[in-house]
Amino acid sequence: MPHIDIHRAGDRLKTRVAWLDSKHSFSFGQHYDPDNTHHGVLLVNNDDIVSPGQGFDTHGHRDMEIVTWVTKGSLVHQDSIGNSGVIYPGLAQRMSAGKGIMHSEKNDSWRLNGQSHQEPVRFVQMWVVPDSPGLDPGYEQLEIDDELIRGGLVPVASGMKKHHGQSAIRISQKSAALHVARLQPGVAVTLPEAPFVHVFVAQGTVQMEGAGELYEGDAVRLTSSGGQRIHSASPAEILVWEMHTKLGP
Repeated sequence: MPHIDIHRAGDRLKTRVAWLDSKHSFSFGQHYDPDNTHHGVLLVNNDDIVSPGQGFDTHGHRDMEIVTWVTKGSLVHQDSIGNSGVIYPGLAQRMSAGKGIMHSEKNDSWRLNGQSHQEPVRFVQMWVVPDSPGLDPGYEQLEIDDELIRGGLVPVASGMKKHHGQSAIRISQKSAALHVARLQPGVAVTLPEAPFVHVFVAQGTVQMEGAGELYEGDAVRLTSSGGQRIHSASPAEILVWEMHTKLGP
């Protein structure tokens, strides 16, 4: 039966230390709620702000597809299979943890031109379960700013056959795809129809059919639904997971 479940930004679980302000849409780390562990195959939707010169030291992951989307500033990535790069708004990044990978994520206090800065970086990190455990770890990043400027829902990371040949980063989950839309006034997008859809307002304020006004940090979990239109009176950005399977039976 179709269902729309709205989760407000202010109700999210929070982790705050001197250098990190992290808000969790689902149970994460020390924050556990048995009634809020996942939606479809999406386990993590963390909204992180990291101070300059700070970040996550080298740590490990396994059997997870991790997609990172920066909304402000830049994030420096390094991992144990030799990848390094700077992630910034409009550049999608995927790390497949597979059978095991170590990596670090930092808000470098230096710009590429050598100048120092004091700007925080804000990014949304999302984890989905892969089709199979024990895969080889991997990494990919892709600039998609031009596609976003043209408008509409842009597939950013996908394992679904219908997105093969498009500019989406490949993930090892054939039943899921992440779409991003930069909404401009007067232009609406239509949500995909799927058993499970997750909408996250990354920036701005939007209007969604069946949910009303949504603010930055709000999320909507749709079950057996889709097709709703979303629009905004001012520039905004939304992240949309389309999922055709779920965890468990």
